[in-house]
Amino acid sequence: MSARSRTNQLLYQAELLVSMPIGEDEHAPARQMALEESALALFELALTSLLKEVTEHARLEHHVWQELLASNGPPLAELQRLRDLMREPESWLYWLTQKLEQLHSSDGAARRAVANPAMIAVGHQASLHEELLMHLQAAKLEIAALRETSQEW
Repeated sequence: MSARSRTNQLLYQAELLVSMPIGEDEHAPARQMALEESALALFELALTSLLKEVTEHARLEHHVWQELLASNGPPLAELQRLRDLMREPESWLYWLTQKLEQLHSSDGAARRAVANPAMIAVGHQASLHEELLMHLQAAKLEIAALRETSQEW
């Protein structure tokens, strides 16, 4: 399987996990958290696969996203584009890297919904589930554009 196919497969699988019905039993919150963190892990694998895909011409030895996207990473145009994107607070890559740091921490990224009757709701805050779906879609659009640019070279 090519890196491109693998990237697509991982993004699709992450979407499948996030879109799975969780039910309404006593295990639903834990199941929701498990699906969200699993989807985040697949999203991380997709990012690694994307990096392999867009840097295959450079024949890099490692494809650890933290190293490749670091400011002192390899000077490749595709990586610089992703580095710039990672610095934009509204981008999918900025969001993903923040969530991956949480995922790898001892606290994890998924949170139980806390119902606090004393708290007044100001507005709807997107759940991790909703954020995942939104950022997976944004990633797929950006990846398509990155692939186009990469093919032009």
